[in-house]
Amino acid sequence: MSQIQSRVSPITKLTAVSSNPSVSGRVYPLSAADHAMARHSAAVVMYYSENPFGSFILDPMRESLSKVLTLYPTVTGRLTRSENGNWAVKGNDAGVRVTMTKVGTTLDEWLRSADSAEERDLAAFEEMPEDPYIWSPFRIQINEFEGGGVAIGVSFTHLTADPTSATFLLKTWADAHRGEPISPPLFTRPSSLGDGKKVPNIATKSTSFYGNKSKLAATDDHIKMSSVTFKFSNTTINQCLSKIKAHCPNATPFDFLAALFWKQILKTKGNLPKNEQNNHSLSICTDIRNSFQSSNSQRYYFGNALRISQLTINSKEMEQSDLGHIVELLHNHLERLGEEEEEIWSTMEWLESRKEKDGKYVAPFKMYGPELSCVSMEHMVMKKGNDESLSYATKFVRDSKPVHVSYNVGNAEGEGLIIVMPSNEGGVARNVMVMLPSNREVAELCKDKVILSFNPTMILGGRANNLN
Repeated sequence: MSQIQSRVSPITKLTAVSSNPSVSGRVYPLSAADHAMARHSAAVVMYYSENPFGSFILDPMRESLSKVLTLYPTVTGRLTRSENGNWAVKGNDAGVRVTMTKVGTTLDEWLRSADSAEERDLAAFEEMPEDPYIWSPFRIQINEFEGGGVAIGVSFTHLTADPTSATFLLKTWADAHRGEPISPPLFTRPSSLGDGKKVPNIATKSTSFYGNKSKLAATDDHIKMSSVTFKFSNTTINQCLSKIKAHCPNATPFDFLAALFWKQILKTKGNLPKNEQNNHSLSICTDIRNSFQSSNSQRYYFGNALRISQLTINSKEMEQSDLGHIVELLHNHLERLGEEEEEIWSTMEWLESRKEKDGKYVAPFKMYGPELSCVSMEHMVMKKGNDESLSYATKFVRDSKPVHVSYNVGNAEGEGLIIVMPSNEGGVARNVMVMLPSNREVAELCKDKVILSFNPTMILGGRANNLN
């Protein structure tokens, strides 16, 4: 859908600032892991059936946001270069850009009919400019639908944070708006993330994978990918996990859905080679906060805490194996990585070591792609009671959780991107957002008989491809 046809109309723009001024001029250096993500942007959009603020311009909304921003100087600051040329955030209380809009349809109709390009209109998605010194690295957009629904979008450069960090920011704002106690995040980079002085263990699979990615030719081509989101119910996922129990008794919803979409996307693309010497690879992106942060801590790390690994399967094995076997291979891959702390630290040390003589990090490479990439948001699920996720615990009004939460990544390239995330149903229900480089591939995936056999509901892209 073209920009001219957009149903999102800006009403006003303002700047939200901290209620208490930060230390003027304080500089927050960005880590090697942050610099590695610099070629990407990201966004989180939370949809609510009712407007939690009553009115966009009421003081309570702005007061609670200003209170929270006091704890987030890297959100309100501006990007700057340190003496060695690396990126840092300078705390100057410049504030966060807030855009308020009207959407010319109801929330239900939007979720049925909007496509991926139009959803970007809800989050002020912007690429970092060449000269970002007065640019707001975080932007908030509050979108009011006809009939009272609201979507709150936060967009940002991946250089400064990951989607988990943005979710924590929104959760903290929601808690403050309800008058709940809030805790500041951890900004200091843990020493275990690497100091650049150790010689990284280049024998690990992780450093070899990152090294190979860094050698791929860089491209500034921004491919407009098409996307669709599939919603799988608790009943469906429980049945699926039960059916593959013989193959993988401890399989997670992510294991099953990542394997399912990997296998079916390959078939959709029609590129399952017959030559058994050829392989298929899947890049798997997982969160590593728990590896350097105490599970008992009430704080969390604000920044990039992602690890990308690669699972490669022979094409003949992929083509001839049933789904349960692929689930088992994927589960075992992630389980091994979780047990190998050296894999995490060697990667961080390798990223830290990629500096020029003056200490400046070398140019970043694209982390999402060119192979098919899959992002796990399993860490967002809080292991309590009904397994409610952090995403859907973001309640600006008590007992009024989001009806849907979208995560998106900018500048993903190559074969496509899969994001497996929690659902508003709770439990083991999951949503799967798939981005592919053509409308045809998305259309074919939406008609895939294997995926449809699990009775998913398709939103944000399903109707756009005339498939509902």
